[in-house]
Amino acid sequence: MYVYLTYSKLRFKGMVQVAATRLGVGEKYFPGQLPGEKVENIDKNIGYLSPIGKITGRVLLTRYRLRFEGSDEICQFDVPLGFISKVEKVGHSTVSRGEHAYGILISCKDMRHLRFTCQPATHSRRPLFDALLRYAFPVTNKLVIHLLYLVHISKGLLFQPLYAFLYAQALRESSPVTGSKTVVDGWTIYDAKMELKRMGVPNEQWVITQLNYNYDFADTYPRVLSIPATVEARGREFIERVGEHRSRQRIPVLSWLHPETQASITRCSQPLSGMTNRRCPDDEWFLKQIVSANAHTHQLLIFDARPIVNAKVNKAKGGGYEESYDQCHLLFLNIHNIHVVRESLRKLKDCLFPRVDEKNYLKLVDESKWLTHIQSIIEGAVQIVSEVERNRNSVLVHCSDGWDRTAQLTSLAMIQLDPYYRTIKGFAVLIEKEWCSFGHKFAHRVGHGEDKPSDGERSPVFVQFIDCVWQLMNQYECHFEFNSFLLTTILDELYACKYGTFLFNSEKQRMDNKCMKETVSLWTYVIENKKMFMNPLYHAGEQRTVLIMNSSMTVLEIWKEYYARYNPYVIAPGSLAAKRCAIERTCGKRALIEELVNMAQV
Repeated sequence: MYVYLTYSKLRFKGMVQVAATRLGVGEKYFPGQLPGEKVENIDKNIGYLSPIGKITGRVLLTRYRLRFEGSDEICQFDVPLGFISKVEKVGHSTVSRGEHAYGILISCKDMRHLRFTCQPATHSRRPLFDALLRYAFPVTNKLVIHLLYLVHISKGLLFQPLYAFLYAQALRESSPVTGSKTVVDGWTIYDAKMELKRMGVPNEQWVITQLNYNYDFADTYPRVLSIPATVEARGREFIERVGEHRSRQRIPVLSWLHPETQASITRCSQPLSGMTNRRCPDDEWFLKQIVSANAHTHQLLIFDARPIVNAKVNKAKGGGYEESYDQCHLLFLNIHNIHVVRESLRKLKDCLFPRVDEKNYLKLVDESKWLTHIQSIIEGAVQIVSEVERNRNSVLVHCSDGWDRTAQLTSLAMIQLDPYYRTIKGFAVLIEKEWCSFGHKFAHRVGHGEDKPSDGERSPVFVQFIDCVWQLMNQYECHFEFNSFLLTTILDELYACKYGTFLFNSEKQRMDNKCMKETVSLWTYVIENKKMFMNPLYHAGEQRTVLIMNSSMTVLEIWKEYYARYNPYVIAPGSLAAKRCAIERTCGKRALIEELVNMAQV
């Protein structure tokens, strides 16, 4: 017998104390087990209520996943605990009627609902329920992830209960034994200065400023920022006055620069004009410098992502919009806020789970408004692309705080404008830049490790963006180096907490928590498994190709391969895995042919 550590509910100094549970020798291993991953809890007599009926089997629980193994040896699946949004007890041991009435219901962030039945006589539900709460919500429970990690903490690191820190430690400990060596460190894939250099910055019009080097100007902004050279010349005090007029000090900064026309895409937060229409001459002058940096135009297009009604409500709360700025033209894009989007996804889930209402499916999809919200983002991004590419105008994009809808618009516009972002590396750079470094609140929007299923901060904003990219790929399949499996992998790892890429709410928070040193980047996995994500139809081309999305409802689709992949009545079991294997084989054959052609030419 081997002793493996699990955790009781006793609390000591704000952390969870350690107790021992004995597990059999044959119970400690299973296929796909990660380095350092240990079985912490097991229930050998449990039923899973699948869409096609009850399947008996056992549940294994580790610090990373819940694993169900059906006794039929056919039904087996893993659910990373980061996917879990809510755990509930169903029924009561003394009053429940029927064999399915007593058990546990698990609600997941990727639209799954998992129902397990327990035997009242065995009293096995309580230990499993408590273990699920403990490990699925480590932040809420302040869970100590490993005794060795306590020693690690004593070396000066902040306490971190999220699994990504344990996973990285286990990889480090296993590397000398396995001889494995990381080919690419994913944390180095994005270098802000190198990305600006790729766009030709610094130049006469744009410079790299040290303004936020210590994150003391705007703590939700990245360390490296680019602003107009004339603004930098005015000094820090001037820029601080501009910052006082913008929500969270998020002043206009450069996201993308057209390689030929110097038309720019900049981003910021809303101005704090309030009901009195308070003006800030310094902020107005700042925007004029963005106009002056582009010799092809004499105006700045300002895209406010919000519905105008919402913008006016924000104005009553001290926010506002640029209604009286010289040389500026303001447009509202009518993209709804996080609360509306969250409710929309809930309705879409009801369309696809647990069963599809065949007669009313299209009506229910329409009532969810999910595609309507996707359409509004696409329409806004297309307007930005048109202004920058066709009209040579510079644009400024913002919503309220500039970290949700703003990121959707800038990144979706940039992937249409710049083919670099349609490569695997470039797409990683785009996400790191426009989402991670510019302060999208991943921790709050996803709820990493927290038992707060009704938290109003949660919203599938990033999921919307990835959905929009999938829509674009459907329209221009040959223009992307990567396939849709990369998109689903990114969304899965958004929830799973195995990598540090999407942890916390800002670049500063990831730096403070030493993510680059103490966790593995998602992009390490992606680059090392690049063949899995290659698109065999990709044709790079020799010239810069700009894509213009079609936002018509006749073209947009529900992304069933993602949203309905766990419903066997919509997506046949095994079909996605078979498709993945076929793509890998095709990419392998294409690579071999290209290699032979190159050898023949030599």
